[in-house]
Amino acid sequence: MAVKRNPSAQLRHRGAGSAATPAAAQVPRHGLARVLSKIGVCSRTQAQVLIRAGRVRIDGRIIIDPEAPTDAQTAHITLDGATLAAAQKRYLMLNKPRGYVTTARDEHGRDTVYTLLQGAGLPWLGPVGRLDKASEGLLLLSNDSAWAARLTDPDSQLDKTYHVQIDTLPESDLLVRLEQGIDDAGALLAAKSVRELRRGAKNAWLEIVLDEGRNRQIRRLLAAFGINVLRLVRVAIGALALGDLAQGKWRALTVAEVEALTTGTSLPSPRQRPT
Repeated sequence: MAVKRNPSAQLRHRGAGSAATPAAAQVPRHGLARVLSKIGVCSRTQAQVLIRAGRVRIDGRIIIDPEAPTDAQTAHITLDGATLAAAQKRYLMLNKPRGYVTTARDEHGRDTVYTLLQGAGLPWLGPVGRLDKASEGLLLLSNDSAWAARLTDPDSQLDKTYHVQIDTLPESDLLVRLEQGIDDAGALLAAKSVRELRRGAKNAWLEIVLDEGRNRQIRRLLAAFGINVLRLVRVAIGALALGDLAQGKWRALTVAEVEALTTGTSLPSPRQRPT
């Protein structure tokens, strides 16, 4: 005689966490704070503050857990009663002056790069990589978090070019040694390439290219040889050059520039670029 199986026992045997079950396949993969960041509303840190303050609702229900699983495709998310939708993707380049910090807020009251964007009517934008307070030059900002992640991924090996004024006149072997690199607390610090641009009576300018982005890498590398940095200016990221953009000013990237940074390809020469 055939034995009838208990349907509930069959369900228990399969397991609620089985990857084959429709329910598991629909489990949201991102926390609410990350979702707000990914759709370009604000940074993840800012999203955490908004959520904990009870200002964000999902399908009419207040959520105060920034890590609450959220399906951005189906959830109705509101902030202070206003429906949130993915913001238009924006991509900017800024010529950062010395003395500005690359953060939205500074606990010490220092000027931030966002001061330079005030009154422009821009959506929230996050920095794509950073420049420290004493450094200058090309800084990218965008609300496209996936694009930013690709550019800052160490595996992208996107070249970054700097012009660096140092407090000495370098010997020829120094440039070779900077490319060979040094061990700094177990980390190899090295430049992809180094060349001398010009020299004066007491100091010189070097062009240093990096294909990785360690914290204060150039300053640490030069300090290992007893050399101080007088000025450090980032002049290019990949094929995108700072050009004649004035200090403290910004402009939107062209579609071709966004694509070139994404793929690591070259850009047309200035004469070939559309106005």
